[in-house]
Amino acid sequence: MTSTAQDFPMPPAVAAIRDAGFATWAGDAVAPGLREKFDAERIPVRNIRHVRVWGLQVDDERELPGRERTSIPDEDLWEVSLEAKDGTTRSFDSRLLVAAT
Repeated sequence: MTSTAQDFPMPPAVAAIRDAGFATWAGDAVAPGLREKFDAERIPVRNIRHVRVWGLQVDDERELPGRERTSIPDEDLWEVSLEAKDGTTRSFDSRLLVAAT
């Protein structure tokens, strides 16, 4: 089965990053050494893509005693590729970013 953009609508915060064409850090979650590789005010956005991280289900009590069934749900993420000062690109979870004005 092939998925389409309609299957995974872009969240408003990610659409704002796309529309602005530039992002900045939403907080201090990214290490300072990595942050220094990017512009401090407006980081150019090169690409945005939807990523699905498949969950896990374990039905083996030997692996997890007392828990016959453990389930970790699937996770839908939006990955934003940013251009560093040296021209290279790196991808980050969109939740680490906000649209730059």
